[in-house]
Amino acid sequence: MIGKLKGLVDAIEDDKVLIDVNGVCYECHCSGRTLGNLPAIGEATTMFIETYVREDQLKLFGFVTQAEKQWFLLLMTVQGVGAKVALAILSTLSASELSSAIALQDKAMVGRAPGVGPKVAQRIVTELKGKAPVLGAIDPGVQGLQEAIGEGVASSNVADAVSALTNLGYSQAQASAALATIVAKEGDDTSTEKLIRLGLKELSS
Repeated sequence: MIGKLKGLVDAIEDDKVLIDVNGVCYECHCSGRTLGNLPAIGEATTMFIETYVREDQLKLFGFVTQAEKQWFLLLMTVQGVGAKVALAILSTLSASELSSAIALQDKAMVGRAPGVGPKVAQRIVTELKGKAPVLGAIDPGVQGLQEAIGEGVASSNVADAVSALTNLGYSQAQASAALATIVAKEGDDTSTEKLIRLGLKELSS
């Protein structure tokens, strides 16, 4: 099996890239986010590879980070999520955004990806709860607070502050991440009003 490729970007197409490794070009299917982060044609790159083998086909899926590859494998464990849907999700959400969506049980955020209906989105956030890759996809303190919010067990002042910030137009993931930073400095007994004020300052910085 191929675990990693180091070579030159030979060509970039709609859903894949050709990597030239010493004259042999490997076709790697990628998320739109990965394709957008690749260097220019002719420049060197490294891709983490997942080899997909079936009786009638062999495909390579490429990722620029281990976190994205781990998420790809995790997503494919959910019923109704194949390689195409997993790549669509990873094209729409970054690793940290996906971690946040699952911690917050935010099926609407996952459902933004093309081809992901409400039932599949619900299965993803339910079945992958607590399974986020450890590879730096999201700060543990942030994830801890987001999980508490998603489970409805966060302290009322923090939950109220998150609600207020989301009403002002910030996403739940943005609001909870900002408040996690503040709670770590100020403590979780900080008043709702102060959390909102400091949260706005954190989000605007």
